Amino acid sequence: MRTYTPERRSRFNTVIDPELVERVKQLLLCARSIVITCHVSPDGDALGSSSALCSVLRALGKDASVVTADCPPKALQFLPGVRDIVTSTRTPEKAQELIAKADLLFCLDFNDMKRVDRLSEALEKSAARRIVIDHHLAPVISCDVLISRPEVSSTSALLYILLWQAGWARYLNRSSAACIYTGMMTDTGNFAYNSNDPDLYLIVHDLLRKGIDKDNLYKLVHNNASQSSIRLNGYAQYRTEYMCGGRMALISLSSDELRDFDYSKGDTEGLVNIPLTIPEVQWSIFMREDSKDLVKVSMRSKGVFPVNLVCEEKFGGGGHINASGGEYHGPLTDALSYLLQIIPDYESLLE
Repeated sequence: MRTYTPERRSRFNTVIDPELVERVKQLLLCARSIVITCHVSPDGDALGSSSALCSVLRALGKDASVVTADCPPKALQFLPGVRDIVTSTRTPEKAQELIAKADLLFCLDFNDMKRVDRLSEALEKSAARRIVIDHHLAPVISCDVLISRPEVSSTSALLYILLWQAGWARYLNRSSAACIYTGMMTDTGNFAYNSNDPDLYLIVHDLLRKGIDKDNLYKLVHNNASQSSIRLNGYAQYRTEYMCGGRMALISLSSDELRDFDYSKGDTEGLVNIPLTIPEVQWSIFMREDSKDLVKVSMRSKGVFPVNLVCEEKFGGGGHINASGGEYHGPLTDALSYLLQIIPDYESLLE
């Protein structure tokens, strides 16, 4: 069997500027209380990277906690460490207390402070040093150390490379390795897109050596639907509208419809991707009315259609060229009317 020695991963050492890695090590050396946070409505990459980093920091003897704006989706409750996360929705006082006493903050998987929602004010007021690790475009966060590599497919993969360069990868155990793999898997659609970098599979090799069961992790993430979520997703797909000559798909669900199907957070995860299985569809939009004055907007695309541009310019959000999100403040009916007005601004970008 071919042996993958550390020398084979020497190219990892060029991904992150060694001076930044050394700066992270220096800040960590002086830190007494550390808080790790990620974006609102955390996905597998946000939770995976946050939980893995927390585990490593504790193995290094540090007092570390993960604090998030809201609760993790039920589909990711199996992740090691997720049940220990302090959420602002459940225990706002504890979340505020941890941030207030922290002298070092890790901001993972977001490029703008508005992406942490209700935690943004507390984080902005904090006098703690701040380290950002992210793979989204155009970061606008004030920080002491910025590790931003948009070409890396996930923050979890970028975190692994940082751990490798810092000499901390040996502190990963089976549980924290599973968190990193879950983040890599979910942000690449089980390595179906944005995953042609061969170095990704060197990381997977290392995580497998830690004892993870990648097949079981896939089942835990994807094979956990409830009857109500199956019915809700079937209903939404049946009502999908196709526009722009079949090149654009629109899915919308009102708060009343969500309630009728006993919606739980995470039930519509991946729904926006389904229309892209149709060869002609290049742009897929999902609008979910969480309340009568807030609509969550998710967009996915194929090829070079820039959904991040649409979300940044029209819905106060952002993300990647093929996967982005934002919000509309108002009822779903108004959000749909607004969307129909702006579609002509971008229709020419469809191939």
